[in-house]
Amino acid sequence: MTETVVTRFAPSPTGFLHIGGARTALFNWLFARSLGGKMLLRIEDTDRARSTQGAIDAILDGLKWLGLDWDGEPTFQFARADRHREAVDQMLADGRAYRCYAGAEELEQMRALAQAEGRPPRYDGRWRDRPAADAPAGVSPAIRLKAPTEGETVIDDLVQGRVVIPNKDLDDLVLLRSDGTPTYMLAVVVDDHDMGVTHVIRGVDHLTNAARQTQIYQALGWAVPKMAHIPLIHGPDGAKLSKRHGALGVEAYREMGFLPAALRNYLARLGWSHGDDEIFSTEQAVEWFDIGSVGRSAARFDQLKLQNLNGHYMRATPDDELLAAFKASLPYLPGGEEAKNKLDATGRWDAFAIALPGLKERAKTLVELLDGARFLLDERPLAVEPAAEGLLTADARALLGELSGRLAALDPWTADGAEEIVRSVAEDAGVKLGAVAQPLRAALTGRKTSPGIFDVLVALGREESLGRIADQAAPPRAA
Repeated sequence: MTETVVTRFAPSPTGFLHIGGARTALFNWLFARSLGGKMLLRIEDTDRARSTQGAIDAILDGLKWLGLDWDGEPTFQFARADRHREAVDQMLADGRAYRCYAGAEELEQMRALAQAEGRPPRYDGRWRDRPAADAPAGVSPAIRLKAPTEGETVIDDLVQGRVVIPNKDLDDLVLLRSDGTPTYMLAVVVDDHDMGVTHVIRGVDHLTNAARQTQIYQALGWAVPKMAHIPLIHGPDGAKLSKRHGALGVEAYREMGFLPAALRNYLARLGWSHGDDEIFSTEQAVEWFDIGSVGRSAARFDQLKLQNLNGHYMRATPDDELLAAFKASLPYLPGGEEAKNKLDATGRWDAFAIALPGLKERAKTLVELLDGARFLLDERPLAVEPAAEGLLTADARALLGELSGRLAALDPWTADGAEEIVRSVAEDAGVKLGAVAQPLRAALTGRKTSPGIFDVLVALGREESLGRIADQAAPPRAA
């Protein structure tokens, strides 16, 4: 019988879902989905002082926005503390753990001595083999793992390869603190075992933890899941990823106007590759994903590359789908709510849909798409940007006056019909098309750049277009 693959994503709710965590969740999700398995979600909320409901909500919301679903209900680690203590009782009964009465002062002396002798600070095992009769009265002990002191702990990592750590370099770690609360190391092992996790996929910064957790598995007589420690993400300069590189919460990328599909594509390529393929669908990523194709070296996060990829996705997305994504994103975009209210109030959603094919050609994000559509939201008289103001010379305003009269007679109001009239005005005036079209763009949008100007005329409609042109045109000369 073939084993069902079970992965898990296990964030700590002490902040938002950052971009590195999102990539870890994605790799777990791709691996599970590629093999017909399950991805479970565990909220590691044992740090009660820093865990917040707001952070839990942000993590769940971020995963949903990214399109990374999980199987079953989320597991909350703190609620399983009794089960964690039960596992420790088993280790005590089997002689694989012991009570340690060393106080904070003793532990500090151990650290100071190790530092003075140039050794890593490790617990010296002073309570490892002492009889219960030596226990001081009225002192609550911590419970420590009786780790092997000889030999090696081996991790056959699916990404990093065979990792061997001498057991002499690993001390007897604490399983339960003196107040009875479980440590992270213990809780992770018990939860992964009870949840049936077959593959642990996480950042390479957890590789040292893997050796300690392997020893806990062995002490409990449980099978150790397969492990894959994926490379960290660095900035484009090779330095550790920080906020200046884009180490932000996933919600920030929604606010910056990125599409979830584009972000999934980009994150998948951070450390994993399928030949030279740079742009691929999520379905292709699921089909192709192979944990053995994840590299060991740090991946580099480049926001400019992400923007370019997002621009590709926007251009490739059918207009009706992009419009739906834009509407869903408006509450999160800067000024999005105000824009929505204006579009609703003016009934210009149809105008937006008409302008969308031209708008998306110039935009790399939904924020840029919204910015490009500002001309649809502006009220008369339009505020003309300084760069566009220079196009509205006296001669240009005179041409707009002539154009206004001819456009008023256009019926039906179409892009082809408007183009024919604009060309005729330019031809009659003996000027190039741009001498009429560019001032027309400034009059209609207040900018030097916009979607195709004839599409703008159609999007704005007859009445609004003629009104905006009249606001900038010179009055016709008397006969």
